[in-house]
Amino acid sequence: MVHFGHANFLRQAKALGQCLVVGVHTDEEITQHKGPPVFNEQERYKMVRAIKWVNEVVEGAPYLTTVETLDKYNCDFCVHGDDITVTSDGTDTYYKVKEAQRYQEVSRTGGISTTDLVGRMLLMTKQHLLRGEKEYGVDKEQSDHFSRDDKAHSPWTGISQFLPTSRKIVQFAEGKEPKTGDRIIYVAGAFDLFHVGHLDFLEKAKAQGDYLIVGLHTDPIVNHYKGSNYPIMNLHERVLSVLACKHVNEVVIGAPYSVTADLMDHFKVDAVFHGETPVTRDVDGSDPYFEPKRRGVFKTLDSGNNMTTEKIVERIIKNRLEFEHRNEAKEKKEIAAYNALMKAKSKQQEENHLKMGI
Repeated sequence: MVHFGHANFLRQAKALGQCLVVGVHTDEEITQHKGPPVFNEQERYKMVRAIKWVNEVVEGAPYLTTVETLDKYNCDFCVHGDDITVTSDGTDTYYKVKEAQRYQEVSRTGGISTTDLVGRMLLMTKQHLLRGEKEYGVDKEQSDHFSRDDKAHSPWTGISQFLPTSRKIVQFAEGKEPKTGDRIIYVAGAFDLFHVGHLDFLEKAKAQGDYLIVGLHTDPIVNHYKGSNYPIMNLHERVLSVLACKHVNEVVIGAPYSVTADLMDHFKVDAVFHGETPVTRDVDGSDPYFEPKRRGVFKTLDSGNNMTTEKIVERIIKNRLEFEHRNEAKEKKEIAAYNALMKAKSKQQEENHLKMGI
């Protein structure tokens, strides 16, 4: 998948230089080394290109990064998070560029991973939607095939906490006001598990004007009109996912379900668009787009893409056993890699102490 944890990694990587080139692996390579991908390679190529900090995408990049690959694309160094990724045989995928001293690390975004999101979809729980003191609690519900304990918990991609901060939102936000004369477009929705369907819709919406504002509904509102355990990602996670998209200028956090006159006047909205997905009535039975329709500025927009969040979840459920095996195997590999890393660090510390006579 492509989520805001990846986007935050790319934001940090871009800050280390002037041009960011991102290599995206093929489905075949990911399946071999990590397990089946949730998004196919064409979807991932498109998603990564739409992240605002990316300058260029290399399709079908080799899983094992080499100096030759860096030179081919005129890259000075390679960047990865401070977690370890390994090949199917346990080899560090960046050992060659590390040996050549053309490798740098940035902090991994805690509390979010593809493994975590796949787990939420497999378990179909609602813990990520809890309110009050449990709002940011770790999802501890277990199933026969997806149980975890402290000893079997990857320090990098196991189920954990995402703690939102104002600083993180500021880092993702564009921070620019619309200019005088700009045509301001407003769209609203859940934008859960941000995918290519959302991306194509936002690109089409942005093309209708100059400044795109996205209203994100609260978790209870989304759960009201989608049911089950939706949204899979909570409001804070969805905010960062949408803000990372290069087509988006501003996000309204916890936007009202019905597009009100106050909202339209406050943001000076010129046009309101909705995709071709069905529109659920508000709790009072009213049309949530009554006001923009009354003003004659509402329009249904065909994104040309029929992907939905439900279809993403269906992919996971359809291949449940395969994805459960993927998550379990990946976590075991990460635990082994982490233990090996800690052992190597401990040995290095002992050697340093001996040299210093401690």
